[in-house]
Amino acid sequence: MAIENYNIKGLTDSEVLEAREKYGQNILNFKKESGFIYAIKNIIKEPMVILLLVTSTIYFITGNFGDGVFLAVAIVLVATISLYQDSRSRNALEKLKIYTQPNCKVIRVGKVIEINSEELVVGDSMMVEEGATIPADGIIVHSNDFSVNESILTGESFSVNKNQTAERNVIYMGTMIASGLAIATVTHIGNATKLGKIGKSLEDVLEEKTPLELQINNFVKKMVIAGIAVFILVWGVNYFKSYNLLDSLLKALTLAMSILPEEIPVAFTTFMAMGAWRLMKMGVVVKQMKTVETLGSATVICTDKTGTITENKMSLAKLYCTVIRKITSTKETLNKNEKELVRMAMWASEPIPFDPMEIALHESYKRLFTVDERPNYKMFHEYPLNGKPPMMTHIFQDDSGHRIIAAKGAPEALLNVSILTPKERKEIEEAINLLANDGYRVLGVGHTTFNGDVFPSEQQDFKFAFKGLVAFYDPPKQNIQSVFEDFNTAGINVKIITGDNSATTMAIAKQIGFRGYEYSISGDELMKIPDSKLLKTVSKIQIFTRMFPDAKLKIINALKANGEVVAMVGDGVNDGPALKSAHIGIAMGKKGTEIAKDSASLILVDDDLSKMVDAVAMGRKIYSNLKKAIQYIISIHIPIILTVFIPLVLGWVYPNILSPVHIILLELIMGPTCSIVYENEPMEKNTMYQKPRPFTTKFFKGKELITSVIQGLMITVGVLLAYQYAVLQGYNESITRTMVFTVLMSANIFLTFVNRSFYYSVFTTIKYKNRLISLIIGITVFISALLLFVKPFNQFFQFEILNTSLIITSIGIGFLSVIWYEVVKWFKRRKNTSSNNLV
Repeated sequence: MAIENYNIKGLTDSEVLEAREKYGQNILNFKKESGFIYAIKNIIKEPMVILLLVTSTIYFITGNFGDGVFLAVAIVLVATISLYQDSRSRNALEKLKIYTQPNCKVIRVGKVIEINSEELVVGDSMMVEEGATIPADGIIVHSNDFSVNESILTGESFSVNKNQTAERNVIYMGTMIASGLAIATVTHIGNATKLGKIGKSLEDVLEEKTPLELQINNFVKKMVIAGIAVFILVWGVNYFKSYNLLDSLLKALTLAMSILPEEIPVAFTTFMAMGAWRLMKMGVVVKQMKTVETLGSATVICTDKTGTITENKMSLAKLYCTVIRKITSTKETLNKNEKELVRMAMWASEPIPFDPMEIALHESYKRLFTVDERPNYKMFHEYPLNGKPPMMTHIFQDDSGHRIIAAKGAPEALLNVSILTPKERKEIEEAINLLANDGYRVLGVGHTTFNGDVFPSEQQDFKFAFKGLVAFYDPPKQNIQSVFEDFNTAGINVKIITGDNSATTMAIAKQIGFRGYEYSISGDELMKIPDSKLLKTVSKIQIFTRMFPDAKLKIINALKANGEVVAMVGDGVNDGPALKSAHIGIAMGKKGTEIAKDSASLILVDDDLSKMVDAVAMGRKIYSNLKKAIQYIISIHIPIILTVFIPLVLGWVYPNILSPVHIILLELIMGPTCSIVYENEPMEKNTMYQKPRPFTTKFFKGKELITSVIQGLMITVGVLLAYQYAVLQGYNESITRTMVFTVLMSANIFLTFVNRSFYYSVFTTIKYKNRLISLIIGITVFISALLLFVKPFNQFFQFEILNTSLIITSIGIGFLSVIWYEVVKWFKRRKNTSSNNLV
């Protein structure tokens, strides 16, 4: 960095501490409702909690204090479990916020360092660059081609030019830098900033509910409506039979409790939040929980070249000087003409460079020239990077009035504005092709003279002398070929979208064995394609070059119109629209601009695309495990509902075989099973060999829902078979209830193991690493033993200690009512093996 040429020293360590003590940290503090209070409010509104409160009250009114106390304790337990799950989710998301906190650059003790934006203090010299969010209010002391989007404060979407002149020298926290670089002295931080005074929290962004969330909420609402309808029906039927208001109400409440699947919304929130937390630990920061749901559906990944496929370690490797008309390696000894080419390329760059190529040019200049001219010259006029293809021009002047006017950019851009003979142009084009075909990134360099102060409105109006070409080499990442192979294995198509030229991109693509490297299309060519052919073109072509924002956005929208679920990888300001439009916007954590990170829904902390393979795998695993959890809930709820409903409605000898205390006990056992056991399940080995699931697919396919219903009905058959067996044997109500409960509990345990996979056998899944399953099952068995064999518990729940024969019979019925599905899985595997053999 050329900071030393601007005599900006910044604060010392002691001055920073003094300022922090006086003004505090750079944090926006707004009054927010406590997360704990918000969670309590939600719990009070839960239908299950309301039912428990009503039922508990009825028990107290009728003098059944034991059951009343138990249900009151159950309310506390349900609330505690909900608060725990909510706490896990909130803690995971809070930790994610820490990772998404933006960093910023400051000059302290004469050096540029990177700090967390919260550590900024009043008086700091902050350096803000294109694509970043301004972290504090300040006054500009130096700027290059600097403009800011202040829509967050003004509502106006266009950019405003800023510089050190009095009327344009103030910048504000939260605004986005559209172009250039500036150094500003911090004047206000935190709540003292203009944004802070307005009281606008950047965190308070309302998220739309995802299709999956809407489906789950809709399912739960239907179950609640069904519960209310059945509650009213059963209450009415029983009341007109007995004319006992409270007794009939208790029976109706028991059934309503059995119908409510309150575990489902808790499971959804837990899976998404914990999934985001697990991804963060892998180096993938998910900004919105809905992204976790979408990851497993990705069918296309559009990726940049520089810094994603390549290392982003730009080094000046080759030169083509028009005077000597040959390509030279920078490792060789350069003559004065070649050195002059490097010098002019440096002057065409920003005086304080932040682009990797410009940094390389400044470093090469410093190495080649013993006398540094840079402190003697000041920026007199500049033309920012623009045009198709793009170029930029800088005009510097020293105290004696001597000027340097230098330009650089895409070689085609410089060729179009340079004075050349056809022969010279042909030779330069041949050199461009040679360098690009070897994978080099090539820039053209030109210079001109101008004597007046009224400069042309466009840089293209100058007539330049073409100085030559500077070529940079950015090697491919070592693991990128295997990353692309992993995507292909998972059924995900990869497309390269870059601003570089086609020859360079295709050369790099060929080096890494990229499928479809032979053909490419440019941004200009793409924009000319009629809509009738566009969808087919974007589907067929794998490499898109010389892309600009509108062209990138057009590709993303066309792929979406093709029914693809699109992930877009980007890092620059120009990637913002495409990142926002994609289903999954992916920004780079290190080299990504703040605008890119703000537009994206996911950030790769270490700029490593291989993490996206892991993220897709995690997305698929979470979706699969959530489905298992909800299928388990459906399967185990059906026998509870029918065991309460059938004896009551059909008037069997023991109509109230399960009371509210039994229902809530089963609910307390099932909740942790679905939310904790299945959330911790590992990914099944065939997950990444399957095609991505369609984004529009309903959560459950017809076969999956039928499977869960049949599983539930089979457990119901087992439970009611145990009921009728006990009645036929002349057993009393307590023994019958105990057998029914034992069947339900054992079926619950066996179902947990069987449903760990709907394809692989229990002998395979038993080897899956999930430490929590043995813990949860162990607790379930322990509670069951307490209820069945310890007299105080036994008597309270109106059970009776069974003999060994009846215990074995009950467990056996529970086992058989679930284990039959292993036979179905065996047929599935056999059918799949036969199909593969035929292929």
